[in-house]
Amino acid sequence: MAHYKAVDSKHEQFQRYLEKSGVLDTLTKVLVALYEEPEKPNSALDFLKHHLGAATPENPEIELLCLELAEMKEKYEAIVEENKKLKTKLAQYEPPQEQKPAE
Repeated sequence: MAHYKAVDSKHEQFQRYLEKSGVLDTLTKVLVALYEEPEKPNSALDFLKHHLGAATPENPEIELLCLELAEMKEKYEAIVEENKKLKTKLAQYEPPQEQKPAE
């Protein structure tokens, strides 16, 4: 029984170490990104290597900028779609434009 507690204690210490150092959080984020990827890459391992190599936990500003960029892209797409709808709606109310003869 004592051996079981020692192994369990080492396991818990290692888990706390990974949590404190941000490893679990980073791995979770990369795995979520892979899960949310619409077109799965041919090599999941290469995807993980690329994203882990690009992740810099020392600089949270980069992460915040990436999140802000993703939000702005979503807003941009929504505005483009709204613009298309409004142009279509506006075209219903505008009289057809006549061509002026060349002088």
